[in-house]
Amino acid sequence: MRIAVVGTGYVGLVTGTCFADSGNAVTCIDINADKVARLKRGEIPIYEPGLEDLVTRNARAGRLHFTTDTAAAVANAEIVFLAVGTPPAADGSADLSALWSVVDSIAPHLHPDAVVVTKSTVPVGTCAGIERRLLERTGRQCRVASNPEFLKEGAAIDDFQKPDRVVVGVRSADVGERLRSLYAPFLRTENPFLVMSPESSEMTKYVANALLATKISFINEVANLCERMEADIDDVRRGIGHDSRIGFAFLFPGAGYGGSCFPKDVQALASMARDKGVPPRILSAVHDTNLAQKQVLGEKVAQHFGGRLAGRPIAIWGLAFKPRTDDVRDAPAIDLIERLLAADARLTVFDPEAMPNVQAIYGDRIRYAAGPMEALDGAECLVIVTEWGDFRRPDFDDMARRMKNCVIIDGRNLYSSADMRARGFTYLAIGKQPVLAPTVGGS
Repeated sequence: MRIAVVGTGYVGLVTGTCFADSGNAVTCIDINADKVARLKRGEIPIYEPGLEDLVTRNARAGRLHFTTDTAAAVANAEIVFLAVGTPPAADGSADLSALWSVVDSIAPHLHPDAVVVTKSTVPVGTCAGIERRLLERTGRQCRVASNPEFLKEGAAIDDFQKPDRVVVGVRSADVGERLRSLYAPFLRTENPFLVMSPESSEMTKYVANALLATKISFINEVANLCERMEADIDDVRRGIGHDSRIGFAFLFPGAGYGGSCFPKDVQALASMARDKGVPPRILSAVHDTNLAQKQVLGEKVAQHFGGRLAGRPIAIWGLAFKPRTDDVRDAPAIDLIERLLAADARLTVFDPEAMPNVQAIYGDRIRYAAGPMEALDGAECLVIVTEWGDFRRPDFDDMARRMKNCVIIDGRNLYSSADMRARGFTYLAIGKQPVLAPTVGGS
């Protein structure tokens, strides 16, 4: 099929590349000429494992193209995917200004038989709004469908090519069949292709993310309670996770969720609920709990040092909101950095992929280490924020030699409390009882 993808952000680039890899002729469109030029040179603007090789291979094969020429790309397309950003507005609702601009730009060039498909996460009723807008601008009834993405950053290629399910919202059976044919190469293991109305499809995306976010906020709140009741959250998690009704997914306590999806989607769904007169009690609690959880690591640092942080050298491992990405949008590490800088602490950070993005924010206000161990030199405390594999089995003896004080505040519970006690570290984790070294200096 001939496909146009408008937007070369995370979703658009992965979508276009994976469709090209299954044999389609794909043109990805972006208004940013510099970005398009970089993509043509094979330079990928985001870090996603496997994406660079996939882009290079399909571009060389002539199946994947990049352009700023919307008219030319759309005129020949059988399916036009909209994959532009829908960031949160000040009130938490989704800002659709970029989407409406794209709809207006493609309207004069759409082939009469083309299908317009929203990949962007959009409020319920957006497909209907696009249908009305295209009717006004073209004078004909255009076919619009919803096809939400369920990609995890760090595993997006695998998620796209081996999906749990594909959800489409359509008004007519023939549009559903066209999309089923497009996705057929990715559904050979009989994973479901779910056809529903556009409104149900749009709602499905928000509800999925909101429910996953709810599980994260719930286990984080329980973890905080465990610390005060001499319980261990890992024991509790095992105790409930083996219940088949609950399971283990998304029940790992930590420093709060971040990224481009969960924070904005929870707020957007809550905004939709308020607009319809339904009080979003649970959604509001999920969001508020997460905002509070992102302050927990900073509070642990401040409490450990009695609030005296000025001039104190502190190391941070992990800046991205999750491993296997360079994305720092709404990342807990940003909240931590802001709090520690406000207290005049001296920060040295390391992340395998996200340091350029953090450096673009903070410049030389913090120091960027060449490796995780180098970040520890002279540090009075290490704070672990992201669970990169690089951090799971460090040389603890080398850590002890490098650090001024053997203090680890672990926002991802990577280590065993018993092991830390045996090694003589002070170890403060999430939802666990503190391990205090026999002598704690620098406080």
